[in-house]
Amino acid sequence: MYQDGVAVALMGAVGTWAKPRREPVGGVMKVAVFGLGYVGSVTAACLAAAGHDVWGVDVDTAKVDPITQGHSPVVEPGLDELVAAGATSGRLHATTDPRLALEGADVSLICVGTPSTQAGSTDLTYIKRAVRDIAEAAQVVVRPESGFHTIVVRSTVPPGTVDEVVAKVLADVPPPEGLTFGTAMCPEFLREGSGLADFYEPPFVVVGTRSPKAGAALTDLFAFLGAEVQVVDVRTAEALKYACNAFHATKVSFANEMGRIFRHFGVDSREVMKIFVQDTSLNISPYYLKPGFAFGGSCLPKDLRSVLHLARTHDTELPLLAGALATNERSVRDVVDRVIAGPGREIALLGLSFKHATDDLRESPNVELAERLIGKGYNLRIYDAIVNPSRLVGANLRHVRSKLPHLQRVLTDDPNAALSGADLAIVSATDTGAINALLAAPPPRIIDLSGRLGADVEALHGYEGVGW
Repeated sequence: MYQDGVAVALMGAVGTWAKPRREPVGGVMKVAVFGLGYVGSVTAACLAAAGHDVWGVDVDTAKVDPITQGHSPVVEPGLDELVAAGATSGRLHATTDPRLALEGADVSLICVGTPSTQAGSTDLTYIKRAVRDIAEAAQVVVRPESGFHTIVVRSTVPPGTVDEVVAKVLADVPPPEGLTFGTAMCPEFLREGSGLADFYEPPFVVVGTRSPKAGAALTDLFAFLGAEVQVVDVRTAEALKYACNAFHATKVSFANEMGRIFRHFGVDSREVMKIFVQDTSLNISPYYLKPGFAFGGSCLPKDLRSVLHLARTHDTELPLLAGALATNERSVRDVVDRVIAGPGREIALLGLSFKHATDDLRESPNVELAERLIGKGYNLRIYDAIVNPSRLVGANLRHVRSKLPHLQRVLTDDPNAALSGADLAIVSATDTGAINALLAAPPPRIIDLSGRLGADVEALHGYEGVGW
């Protein structure tokens, strides 16, 4: 949503900007933005347009000089006009000297590049340099009235960067007496070509920090956006940007793979995907996007194999979809490996069907898991509130007979009996009976496959999440 004073009416590719707000919703703050590339320039100009006193810092005069002269150093629709307005108003400045930017500053936003190394890892050289520049400049400048300065990483960095890399630099150059540093991660979600609109209408505003003061400072800084500021764990905020971009890349690849296979059948995949995205219950929704165990059932594995078979018969490679089957198998193997790595031979498997509230065992990953563990010599007792072997028919019965021919012997309808004497419980069942049994007599170790067992179970000693 756009606030008055920072409203934007996008006409084509050019932004038309209303007069910037003089007083930000959360109060005027002095902000130093380190790195005046795409993200830094957009961030600096938008914060200045909101009424903050913003100083951009960069070692490259080719980025500093244009801002000083009232021009954007990067190409982005509407940004040139916004930079000009900020420079004219005196709220947007640029310098190569961190000391000028840090004089009395409340917040530093680090927007420097984090390129890939040849091995694919993230190069944090510029992050370290920016943090050191801030820490060293803070030794000689006038500190903010609050005596507190928040250092915020806005660049995309691996989880642990703030806790480990930033913290190490600050330990080497601690703040002077009377000044305290707080650290945070505040990822950006700007797309080139629509950066201004993305800044003012972000999908979410997320701040990762352990410092209440840093969280409050950033909540005030971004209050003019009118969006909820979600304060979370630092590593959650760092991981979020990677999750978003990985998913975006997956979506592009998925649509392209659909196009590659369906063109062989005279299908216009654009029309397929146009209808596909209209399903906001499953296709474009939070559904399925929860870490947990492998997929199964009568549809997903079968239809995925069918699509891959169609691709092979038309000499077409679909590595993303092939990878979906591979990673699904890896999910089962990972749990088996974790069981083997731990002590004990007695296992309670709570939940057998592929999905809650059904007795369908066809291609259930829980059945596959049980078969592998029995094959490795483990003693299993299985509980499922719904599955009754005497009522299984057709393909469902044939499947379980091929995988677990002695299911009747190991299956119980009493979760307490399944847990009796167990060294380990592997749990996907979420019914009240299973939860109460776990709480009444928890085994030494619990592996949660569902992520929906509740806080009381998660607080038990020996609890492990399958992916958290």
